[in-house]
Amino acid sequence: MTIRECYEALGGDYDDVIGRLRSERLVEKFVLKFPADGSFDLLLRSIADGNAQEAFRAAHTIKGACQNLGFTALGNAAAALTEVLRGGALVGYEAYLPAVQESYARTVAAIKEYEASL
Repeated sequence: MTIRECYEALGGDYDDVIGRLRSERLVEKFVLKFPADGSFDLLLRSIADGNAQEAFRAAHTIKGACQNLGFTALGNAAAALTEVLRGGALVGYEAYLPAVQESYARTVAAIKEYEASL
């Protein structure tokens, strides 16, 4: 699997990120680090704990990382969830969280598949 194929599998925009980072080696470096980021776990924990502020921060962090890395599908899902949580209450997030979970799982699976092919 190539890094471009990884981006296709995760619903990302490889051309956008390579245009920004200018190096496939840098793209690969940051992509491979993504699964170790704790923001997704923090998001789920914060929701379970009823901490809307922390959930907002985690969703916002995921959104930003995805924008920087060109992870379009997950970034869009995280952006929608971020806006719902922006109000400071855990109201309405249930409609958006499944899309984030599904896209996150798809993203991490594609990255792991890419990593295994190296």
